[in-house]
Amino acid sequence: MKELLIISAIGTDRTGLVVDITRAILDCGGNVLESRMTALGNEFAVLLLVSGHWHTLAKLESEFKKLGESANLAISIRRTLERPARPDFLTYSLDAVCLDQPGVLHKLACFFSSRGIDIGDVSTRNFLAA
Repeated sequence: MKELLIISAIGTDRTGLVVDITRAILDCGGNVLESRMTALGNEFAVLLLVSGHWHTLAKLESEFKKLGESANLAISIRRTLERPARPDFLTYSLDAVCLDQPGVLHKLACFFSSRGIDIGDVSTRNFLAA
């Protein structure tokens, strides 16, 4: 039976960081189901959902402790279950463009939460206007 593991890793941005992380998963027999990766400041953040048999996940937990020390990464690992289907939910997508100000994301989260709307994915970025 396949089990799921969430791996988050944050370290100084460098070429080859994703190679090191994905090589460890492949060498242990895991499979990346979902991923989010981005540069944040001078750091690089990786969030992965990995599947594998129980012994694969045990190897991954051990291997990522070593990788964290050798590659100077802050690593967090958590076992999880598959998200159940939600046929009664509608999926929406929202793009909001506004002037940057403190609290914008918090206000959007409050708007959705007060209406019982779950947030499945959020991505924000800041850029200079023309």
